[in-house]
Amino acid sequence: MNHLKLTLAFCMLLSTVVLGQSRKIPIDTMVVTLHEATIKGKKFPYKATTGTQPVWNKAGHPEATLYYTYYERTDIKDKKSRPLLISFNGGPGSASVWMHVAYTGPKTLNIDSEGYPVQPYGVQDNPYSVLDVADIVFVNPVNTGYSRIVDPEAKKETFFGVNADVKYLAEWINTFVTRKNRWPSPKFLIGESYGTTRVSGLALELQNAHWMYLNGVTLVSPTELGIRRDGPVEAANRVPYFTAAAWYHKKLPPALQNKPLKDALAESEAYTINTLIPVIAKGGFVTKEDREKAAEKMAYFSGISKKSILQHNLDVPMSFFWKELLREEGYTVGRLDSRYKGIDKTEAGSRPDYNAELTSWLHSFTPAINYYLREHLNFKTDIKYNMFGPVRPWNREGNRTGENLRLAMAENPYLKVMVQSGYFDGATTYFDAKYTMWQIDPSGRMKDRLRFEGYESGHMMYLRRVDLEAANEHLRDFIKGALPAKGVPAKY
Repeated sequence: MNHLKLTLAFCMLLSTVVLGQSRKIPIDTMVVTLHEATIKGKKFPYKATTGTQPVWNKAGHPEATLYYTYYERTDIKDKKSRPLLISFNGGPGSASVWMHVAYTGPKTLNIDSEGYPVQPYGVQDNPYSVLDVADIVFVNPVNTGYSRIVDPEAKKETFFGVNADVKYLAEWINTFVTRKNRWPSPKFLIGESYGTTRVSGLALELQNAHWMYLNGVTLVSPTELGIRRDGPVEAANRVPYFTAAAWYHKKLPPALQNKPLKDALAESEAYTINTLIPVIAKGGFVTKEDREKAAEKMAYFSGISKKSILQHNLDVPMSFFWKELLREEGYTVGRLDSRYKGIDKTEAGSRPDYNAELTSWLHSFTPAINYYLREHLNFKTDIKYNMFGPVRPWNREGNRTGENLRLAMAENPYLKVMVQSGYFDGATTYFDAKYTMWQIDPSGRMKDRLRFEGYESGHMMYLRRVDLEAANEHLRDFIKGALPAKGVPAKY
């Protein structure tokens, strides 16, 4: 009886302790694990450090903490010449999971060669990772991954906006670089989607507010970076993407369909720039003959009917194209990757019911990252890993990130920029990415420091195995090429 009473008392005490605990993330902590990787046929050891690092307010008190994962080779002792790659994903509100376990990190998803989920879920070795040439840190902004606001008095506008995001992340990077003793190292930023807005702003903020100068910035599936392309430019610029998606699904006329993709796109791009933009710019005052010719040519390049194009006054919405291209076959095409097909409740309508590619990606990414961080990197917490976190409303005012990137390049002769885009991405299209790159430096004085690479896949081009290899190789080459020869000064 006494033993029973003691057991009951212990259970009650344990329940009280558990119930009294609050579920929260540690503000400043880290877990270190040791591993080996084989990349490009060479084996080497590396260390993974994962944990949290505070964001401090002006009074020096922690108001948020950011979750990060940092990979560094342990067989290279000279960190002064070892590049550091700082990686962000987008959203805003997206965790740094996508490039972490599918692109540049030492592990990649257990998926098929085209990027579709397979079971069992999990990760496998990434033989193409750039960890052989650079140490990498994956950073999760506030409310993404395990990152959280920790001060209940902190104002959300401190974090949730184009310029606020850049400002606090630059402070965080300064602390990280100082703690890890990486000030002498060549530094690179890589961002995907909205992450390209983030890293473009950070390039100048790090230089002007923290005196931290970069060697390179990589923009993966970039946004507009505050560079306007409204009206006729916006409408016309969709056409090369239409061509790419229609080519993949074999919906183009034979004369165009039988060409290699890049040849078909070159033809579509030339028509867009040289003919279509001027026609659409005339609006309702364009001649009937020119309007008919434009609609016919757009149909040729897009795989949808001339009639539907005329019904939209030559300004075909993306959502309509995703619904229309395979309508007769009973499918929609994906927004972020138009190789993916979806099934709607009805074939009628002007937009798909859902994003076919995103549901597929979450299918494989979510179990993989939760398993990997806990079982491989030994970071254990009851906090939910936010694939997409609450960051709304997001203040988009004052977005000058493209101009900021231009100024950062002008101020820093070492700084180079590479753009990577998937041809089948309908959210941040490859041709808009090219257009943005062209507009970053209107003078043309720095165009030899700007580089574009395209891939026969979508927004996350690295999900396709052949592009995982190619994109990493392009990034590896970019990093090596942005390292100046010994003794070469940063000057014009």
